[in-house]
Amino acid sequence: MQTSYVKALYELIKKDQNVISCLSDSGTDYDELIAREFPSQVVNFGISENNQVAAAAGLASCGKIPFVYTTNAFIAYRSYEFVRDDVCLQNQNVKLVGMGCGLNWSTLGSTHHTTEDIAALKVLPNLTILSPASPKELEAAVAAAYEISGPVYIRMGMSNEQEIFNGPVNFKVGKNQVIKRGTTAAVFVTGSIISAVLDAAEQLKKSGITLQVINVSTIKPFDEASVVNCCKKYHNIISVEEHSIIGGLGSSIADIIATKNLSAKLTKIGLADAFAKGYGTHDEVLAANGLSTKDIAQKIKQACATV
Repeated sequence: MQTSYVKALYELIKKDQNVISCLSDSGTDYDELIAREFPSQVVNFGISENNQVAAAAGLASCGKIPFVYTTNAFIAYRSYEFVRDDVCLQNQNVKLVGMGCGLNWSTLGSTHHTTEDIAALKVLPNLTILSPASPKELEAAVAAAYEISGPVYIRMGMSNEQEIFNGPVNFKVGKNQVIKRGTTAAVFVTGSIISAVLDAAEQLKKSGITLQVINVSTIKPFDEASVVNCCKKYHNIISVEEHSIIGGLGSSIADIIATKNLSAKLTKIGLADAFAKGYGTHDEVLAANGLSTKDIAQKIKQACATV
């Protein structure tokens, strides 16, 4: 996804001199190429993420549109006070882009995993949160973030994510999208783990289970109507996320079911009040924490077997 991000940002920098790329020694060779062509629109703050976010707020106050790009965990956790007080409280036009959401930093362990960022950040007023599922959708999310006047947080993967869209992406902020149709249960999923969910759906078809797979590319504002409509059609509602099940996508769905007094059974698939265990490739760490395609298929099958 990193290449897709840089490609989308390059197009914005070309057309608008107010767009500023803010780095913290975590960019790519492509970023260096952008800096050569547009030296006044790229600033590398070094390993100083708090200053990076604070400076971005200052740039925004002067009419610039900074895109802050660094490791996801460092934005969501290390720089939280600066995101809250300098960006969101002041409603500054800053775009926060975190690379390596979920368990993507698989070889570096829990200190670099970002499995609580949705829970931590969705409570902040004024902040739009985007969670694209694929490289193409990330490009669309970057373009959409540019059009929003105010703080935006984009969480992205970095593990050669599969492309799930064959044609153009119909990306709309605040709207979920049905990726696969089925009649047994509705599965809401956010981020690139949707590839594993789609593979699981294909496996489950052999057991007569067909799934309505819904891509949640906007965490905030949340598409409540999508949940309400699914609860009217399906008894089983399932959420899948590369995130803690406390405060994440599943919790947002649970809030809607409760406050709207809807009749549906919710099963949340993700990390159950635990830090992720294990080291290795992204796929190996997902498997170690019960989030492989096989694990997801088994958990969905169990959910659909109960009333």
